[in-house]
Amino acid sequence: MPASAGPLDGRDIATGKRLYGETCASCHGAQLEGQPNWREPGADGILPAPPHNESGHTWHHDTGLLFDYVKRGGAAALTDRGVGDFASGMPGFAETLEDSEILDILAFIRSTWSDRMQAVQAERDGN
Repeated sequence: MPASAGPLDGRDIATGKRLYGETCASCHGAQLEGQPNWREPGADGILPAPPHNESGHTWHHDTGLLFDYVKRGGAAALTDRGVGDFASGMPGFAETLEDSEILDILAFIRSTWSDRMQAVQAERDGN
């Protein structure tokens, strides 16, 4: 792990795991495995929920993007980053989760990755 503190360091992993189970697992899987064929859009043009385990791409993104994606939803988060034509099935949870709860969930997800993948993701945060 990086020596400098990042936005997910010191978070409540147990709370994040519980909240993930209550809020995220129905789409992203109880074992963070995502939905089948997550790389292929459905008939509606929307990609199924991706995995958050090491087989997915979550660890490739900085915490700011992941946080925004959860809080505001995929379409809003990507539009702000210049990707306005991406049909996202990810809803926003701003009305359901506190900011600290989102960070706890993200910290739980990160805690399941290998040390190398955690370090790569932390580097994207500037740590």
